[in-house]
Amino acid sequence: MRQMTLKEKLALLHGNGMPGVPNWQMPLTHLANGGAGYIPGVPRLGIPPIIMDDDAYGVRNSGVNGRYSTAMPSDLALASSWDTRLACAYGEILGSELRDQGYDMTLGGGVNLTRDPRDGRTFEFQGEDPLLAGAMDGHMMKCAQAQHIIGDIKHYALNDQETGRNFLNATISRRGLQESDLLAFHIAIQIAHPGAVMCSYNRVNGIFSCQNPYLLRDTLKDAWGFKGFVVSDWGATHSTVRAIQAGLDNEEPMAQYMGAKLQQAVRDGRVSMALINASARRILYAEFASGLVDHPVHKSVVNVMKGFHVAEKVEERSIVLLKNEGHILPLNGADHRIAIIGGHADIGMISGGGSAQVDPPGGNAIAPPGHRATSWQAHIWFPTSPLRALRRALPGRDIQYNSGHNLAAAAALARGANVAIVFAHQWESEGMDLKNLMLPGRQNQLIERVAAANPHTIVVLESGTAVTMPWIHQVRGIVEAWYAGSSGHKALAQVLTGRVNPSGKLAMTFPVSTSELPRPEIPPLPRINWMKFRGNRKAMMKAMMQYTVHYQEGAKVGYKWYEAEHKPVLFPFGFGLSYTTYAYSGLRLSRNGKTAAATFTVKNTGRRAGAEIAEVYAALPAAAHEHYRRLVGWARVRLRPGEAKTVTVQLPKMMLSIYSVKQHGWKLLPGTYHVFAGPSSAHTPLRAAFQLQ
Repeated sequence: MRQMTLKEKLALLHGNGMPGVPNWQMPLTHLANGGAGYIPGVPRLGIPPIIMDDDAYGVRNSGVNGRYSTAMPSDLALASSWDTRLACAYGEILGSELRDQGYDMTLGGGVNLTRDPRDGRTFEFQGEDPLLAGAMDGHMMKCAQAQHIIGDIKHYALNDQETGRNFLNATISRRGLQESDLLAFHIAIQIAHPGAVMCSYNRVNGIFSCQNPYLLRDTLKDAWGFKGFVVSDWGATHSTVRAIQAGLDNEEPMAQYMGAKLQQAVRDGRVSMALINASARRILYAEFASGLVDHPVHKSVVNVMKGFHVAEKVEERSIVLLKNEGHILPLNGADHRIAIIGGHADIGMISGGGSAQVDPPGGNAIAPPGHRATSWQAHIWFPTSPLRALRRALPGRDIQYNSGHNLAAAAALARGANVAIVFAHQWESEGMDLKNLMLPGRQNQLIERVAAANPHTIVVLESGTAVTMPWIHQVRGIVEAWYAGSSGHKALAQVLTGRVNPSGKLAMTFPVSTSELPRPEIPPLPRINWMKFRGNRKAMMKAMMQYTVHYQEGAKVGYKWYEAEHKPVLFPFGFGLSYTTYAYSGLRLSRNGKTAAATFTVKNTGRRAGAEIAEVYAALPAAAHEHYRRLVGWARVRLRPGEAKTVTVQLPKMMLSIYSVKQHGWKLLPGTYHVFAGPSSAHTPLRAAFQLQ
């Protein structure tokens, strides 16, 4: 950095445009490799450029470059595996495929908590609990960055809905903020040590995130010791001096504030060279620490078969069995005639949209030839047919398909089958929120008609968030497959036929209805007469800035909210069935100073081998003023039939602490700590307690 000129340093602090967006074109845009952004390097000093792309669950825009990308199951699906080793394998695929396609920085790593399941990007994130979300995202990004790309964790912070995201003011208490969304970021950053953290579009307590000193300087850099750089979300920068003084290091995708205006601010003495050097150093640090300088990117060929294999294994462990009345699953030898109905299951499975969208090989499978290119907020289907996968897995069975468009015809096919499987989907995307959690179209009616015709009906859900189920008592089986990725059909067939025992558990609560949410309706945008502000952007922005969402639930996100408010749920956080059964016994606690551990026994009491996710929760002393339990640890335990294992789960000090606003840090309270263990947040048969003086 000492050898760099001011011009070279400033060039590191902003992007150079984004391909495909006319308003974001700059002279170096063409060097972005079809990705989302480009920062030039310093060739004379051996510093490579930073070439960025979106890859929430796979590299975006590969089709534009005539290349292939693996679509992993959605991030929410990954979180439902509760498997940090699997998260690492997931990250390795993302990182290696980025490099193979010529990119050296990921723009994935979403860890925003599911405060509202209608958020259009729920599928990109890791669920509602800060410990689970932070751990899964951290291990994913750690192993992505190990492929010598710059890692990223986003969107910092409280970017928990899409409605009004560019100007929304999220208000929340500091304790509530630190014990929820910021805690998830803190855990992920501690694990991954990412090169970058992306600040979000919205405001937090009145200040835009990308110029918020409490978020960027006081918390991220000073309190947590983050060494990498802060990059703005695309177009989320709103100032020059205020932003860099607050802790923003890089503006994307252009140079509206951190280019010529920043250079002038240095000349005027409004921005010191010390600030410029600090930001430039952080970007250089990220390039060296990730190994990018020692291992420059060279385009290669994606290992397609490895991607298929890992995507299949992730999906196998992420599928959640929600209902299995009468052991209708797995499909057995008596199921000679199987009806597959709805959901385009003859052709493919749906994926999530927006900047996370991965191009399917051959283009959108549910589109006529010549019109298969992906586009923003199009419903994109992968050529992953559950019908074909089940026919291969069950040769000799009579497996017939009906589209479900004609309810009577679908019911007739179901009536003549031993078992009927209805495929239902719910699509979501960045840039929009769901109006509700109902299955769209006539899918609820379809399920009800089929279930009335055949009492042996199973529903397979392809969704990026929770769905409501008015038909829940009419069907025998429910399987949550999420957005299943490039090998989702194979993994689903493995689970439905029993070759794989389902072990996934929900990373988010499924509510009975949206009326049970902290905000039954997403707060509507302010009513504005746009003609009144025609041509007056400043006045228009002032009017839009009235939009505020009050997160009065604070840290009571997800299952904590439902427990504290005594609200019923459809399926609780941490819930998931298996083809075998498990028993818990013998909880005992041990302490060493102010650290603690929970030890207990889990036994497989069924006839199949399986993996149980044993969850540990804690209730803090009364002085915490909490009326809910919090997840403090878990263990994934593989067990043969009849086998029992003793499990020890460490209880991290931070997870047993409250955030003290007065002391600006975490604090253990004196009193009684109750510890619970069991298979879900709503079912914890084991209980013990310890005292802290």
